[in-house]
Amino acid sequence: MRKKNKKQLPLMINRIDHPHAAELQEISQILDSNPIINEWVLQDLTRDKKLTDTGAEGMTAEQVIRTAIIKQMEGYSYEELAFHLLDSICYRSFCRIGIADKGFQKSALCNNIKAISADTWESINRILVAYGQDKNIEKGKQSRIDCTVVSSNIHDPKDSSLLWDSVRVLTRMLNKINERFEDINISYTDHTKRAKRRMLGVLNAKNQKVRNRGYQDLLKVTHKTVSYAENGIYILENSTFKNLTLFETAQGMADELKETVILTQKVIDQTTRRVIHGETVPASEKIVSIFEPHTDIIRKDRRDTFYGHKVCLSGGSSNLITDCLILEGNPADSDLTGQMLDRHKEIYGHYPLKAALDGGFASKTNLKYAKGKGIKDVCFAKKRGLEEEDMCRSSWVYKRLRRFRAGIESGISWLKRCFGLARCTWKSLRSFKSYVWASIVSANLLTLARSGV
Repeated sequence: MRKKNKKQLPLMINRIDHPHAAELQEISQILDSNPIINEWVLQDLTRDKKLTDTGAEGMTAEQVIRTAIIKQMEGYSYEELAFHLLDSICYRSFCRIGIADKGFQKSALCNNIKAISADTWESINRILVAYGQDKNIEKGKQSRIDCTVVSSNIHDPKDSSLLWDSVRVLTRMLNKINERFEDINISYTDHTKRAKRRMLGVLNAKNQKVRNRGYQDLLKVTHKTVSYAENGIYILENSTFKNLTLFETAQGMADELKETVILTQKVIDQTTRRVIHGETVPASEKIVSIFEPHTDIIRKDRRDTFYGHKVCLSGGSSNLITDCLILEGNPADSDLTGQMLDRHKEIYGHYPLKAALDGGFASKTNLKYAKGKGIKDVCFAKKRGLEEEDMCRSSWVYKRLRRFRAGIESGISWLKRCFGLARCTWKSLRSFKSYVWASIVSANLLTLARSGV
């Protein structure tokens, strides 16, 4: 039976005299003072469970949220997290793991931490922001806003490597189906080695003619593998099975195979258009990974290209990240100004008195909108044709807010260096959003702890 927390605390070791232990103690007190957090996590953990009062206890909701915070703060893998939870007296105490408890395996940690939804993480962050407001740490009178990119966990996307990925993944899935079901034998030829040779040949081709020849053979091999997979789907959907369990397993494998075939066909289409026909394929129509198909192509300042998702962050003078917006595609910063200011009002109940934004947010329309909401001083890092007197009450206030805005960049750098925000290592869009919010919540807890709450 899943529990919210343990009614009777297990035997714990005495408190450790160390600065990091003191920070964890402060974080623990913040979590204890907001028990609604455990309620929300428990709802996620038991969302798809028909019976919640039977079965093994497993990790409590309290333990799940605390282990997730340790993971993001320290940048551990699940295997490293499982070890340190057993080895560290401080972490055992923070995560409510008693002296006689065995700890948790990496698979249990992974399944439980990833069960926390992005909406729950966002709600937890709003609880922390409200907590900081009550303690006069961040009142929401000033706001600084900037955007960054969180990369997906993919390799550098090239058409040849995507085609090879498609061939080897489809072949692996067909082999897995044949091994799983005794009565099913899908006929196929393993073209993995051939596809890899063609992929390497394309990457190392001396001229465009040789490269195109390699691409044509690679496309031919990929088409063949797709035909094998489509035959496998037909066989799975039209076979009879001895019991319901095998039937459900077969349907699940067929659905997974279908998804991979659809992604492979998109890769074939974009490669044919771009390489064979010489077309320019729009970024919105491209796929850059068959493992993380949700990944967007983000071109920043015509200089760098990133593969992930654009994220808009807002913070205050305390360096607390008050809000985060995970975006689809690559919308212009100037289209986000009103939305971020409105979200600030939703969180705090009022608009900020002063707002400092990056130069990309600047426009006359956005300035007029902000002034219309009662924001006295609005500073865009780049003026873009706007006058200082129109944005702020004086040139001194404008320069002060421009320096204040630079603080959000240091906050973003801190999130990327210390909390893993530079690259999301979790798979799927749902987990991507949860990962981003988990990093922000962990950083905000540490900020509140260091503020002497």
